[in-house]
Amino acid sequence: MAVATSTIEKIKNVVQNRHQYAQDWQKKNGGKLLGVFCTYVPEEIAYAAGVLPVRLLGSHEPQDVTEPYLFGMFCPFSRDVLAQGLKGRFSYLNGIAVAHTCMHINQAFESWSLHLPVERSLFVSMPSKVQSPRALPLLTGQMGIFKSEIEEWTGNKISDADLDRAIDVYNTNRRLMWEVYATRKAENPPITGLETMYVALAQQMMDKEEHSQLLRELLEELKTRKLDRNTGARLMILGSEDDDTEFLKMVEAVGATIVTDDHCTGTRYFWNEVERSGGNRLEDLANRYINRTPCPNRDWPGRVRFPRVLEMAKDYGVQGAIIIQQKFCDPHEADIPSLTAFLKKNGIPTLFLEFDVTVPVGQFRIRVEAFLETIGQEDLF
Repeated sequence: MAVATSTIEKIKNVVQNRHQYAQDWQKKNGGKLLGVFCTYVPEEIAYAAGVLPVRLLGSHEPQDVTEPYLFGMFCPFSRDVLAQGLKGRFSYLNGIAVAHTCMHINQAFESWSLHLPVERSLFVSMPSKVQSPRALPLLTGQMGIFKSEIEEWTGNKISDADLDRAIDVYNTNRRLMWEVYATRKAENPPITGLETMYVALAQQMMDKEEHSQLLRELLEELKTRKLDRNTGARLMILGSEDDDTEFLKMVEAVGATIVTDDHCTGTRYFWNEVERSGGNRLEDLANRYINRTPCPNRDWPGRVRFPRVLEMAKDYGVQGAIIIQQKFCDPHEADIPSLTAFLKKNGIPTLFLEFDVTVPVGQFRIRVEAFLETIGQEDLF
């Protein structure tokens, strides 16, 4: 008798076969595929026009194809993403989109637009100073421009009903993700950090309705699921984008469990929903993207993210934080000293690790083990 495939395995299969999933979706639905460089892109607008947003991520493989297109001192994440395009792995995309973000990702987007054939390159002028009172009207206007460009590109007029449906689909998916994350607050979580990473990555690659159905199935399984492992130290991941499954696998193999995170391939993508005012849909969307958990590039002049990180750490019973930085990532590099001091002041020890395209798992294992030992020693006294 065949053994039923678990929902986690179904989700993992999507992530590992992301390119096939996107192409199968297009054959089934007939919509366009939009490669997304940054989580500030208002995906709901594209989805309302029958477009599937697909997050562009790297492969964590050594490459030598980006040197003519990007400076070697640009972050490995931006170079790895561009490399996937240059190698033809995203050749099925109909368009690409970015919201004004860091210089490195912006340049990867520009290089892709110049050197790779796509029907449309879309740029959203996301304000940098989101704490300014002028940010909301500015971004609302940009949402209108983005909507018009999507309509022109697809030939599909986006009605208020289309936007309402897209917002509802995305909000439902976000709430289900909150429920999955909430199970990790348990003393012995029924899902590991590695498994949760697959869930979060699949969210950024799949049709949200299909992903939500998998989340409902997963939540049912988690009600009775018990892991045959010790939880160990409860850790959170903070910092730059991280979709390195081998790294999380290593951390959780040496006596720890990643119970939550704050980075752009994790909670920052889905944590805030669109709050409905009953009025202008585009303004509601703009309000969501302005007030979502910010990346360091937009967390100024006030540090609004730090209290959110601390609140999350307390909610999830975090005993320590691993702060990661993509090599040469200026926004996070400037952010880390203040964040480290803030967490230390509030009793949360930290370990800093600098990531490259490939991660030295062996060296990092030694450092993580030493960090866990320190946490254990602190717990004893």
